Amino acid sequence: MNKTNRLALAVLALLGSTAAFAQSSVTLYGRVNTTVERQDVGGVKTTVVANNNSRFGFKGVEDLGGGLTAGFQLESGFQSDTGVGSGALFGRHSEVNLSGGFGTVRLGNFFPASYFASADYVSMHNHDTGSSSDALYYDPVWFGGPGTGNKIAYRTPNIGGFTAEGSVVLHEQAPGTGGKNGYDFAANYAMGALDLGAGYSAIDSNKQFSLRALYSFGQFTVGGYYQRNKDANQLLATGAGTRNNLRLAAAYSVGASEFHVNVGRAGEYENIVDSDATQYTLGYNYNLSKRTKVYGYYTRVNNSTNATYMTGTAGADFSSVAVGIRHNF
Repeated sequence: MNKTNRLALAVLALLGSTAAFAQSSVTLYGRVNTTVERQDVGGVKTTVVANNNSRFGFKGVEDLGGGLTAGFQLESGFQSDTGVGSGALFGRHSEVNLSGGFGTVRLGNFFPASYFASADYVSMHNHDTGSSSDALYYDPVWFGGPGTGNKIAYRTPNIGGFTAEGSVVLHEQAPGTGGKNGYDFAANYAMGALDLGAGYSAIDSNKQFSLRALYSFGQFTVGGYYQRNKDANQLLATGAGTRNNLRLAAAYSVGASEFHVNVGRAGEYENIVDSDATQYTLGYNYNLSKRTKVYGYYTRVNNSTNATYMTGTAGADFSSVAVGIRHNF
């Protein structure tokens, strides 16, 4: 074979591999988020270096032709203050999916869409991570239920700013041992400066429903969510009953600076007296770039006599003064 033919074959091989690469891609991403904090837990004060949900992951897509794509996402958590892994290797996220004009079918382990449609969307100052995360939000499937794994989900295509997602979390108990499947639903609607959302999740008689709104005007963003939930047997064997939970949040951005405030109020469970609590946070972020910020906040949870939010101890309050660095990659 002469040199010209060999060169032509090499060019064709290179073009073939380039086309294959153009049809698929894999991305490495992550977040390192760490704070130094002075915490007060029930009157006991400590100074700590704390991880704020640091993570890394891989995600990719392949164009299958005809408008169909296959995708995956694998995500692992780690403790940025010690370097130790957090739970299972890909305990945060392990998903394979197929997408097309029909929407997206998802299989695997991933966080509830109802959470992203409500609590996470409103937690603007530190993305609902660390000691200032929302301590009052309740999800029966996620907390005390079958969790986020073994999930089958369907997400609609975006129709004029509207999307919805429903999922079943299979409990996978052996025959005769009991156990219920969990269910999760979410809807989101974006219309210019206004974003609306709703979420519902349930397992057995434990359930929650939430509504969320967020509105931006000029340099201000304001929003909040309302949640009503029923705890039938996860907090008390006899059932804690129903509860109302409300959170309001506001942010003001000027240049590289962001000023944040939010306050949440969880009412009493109907069968647990003095189980109400209040949480509030004041925060400041300074964006060094699109990926890196330094920030500080003060957060506090005031628990009534029989409330255990954030501390796990009835009546014990929690507070923290924190400064931190977050870098996305």
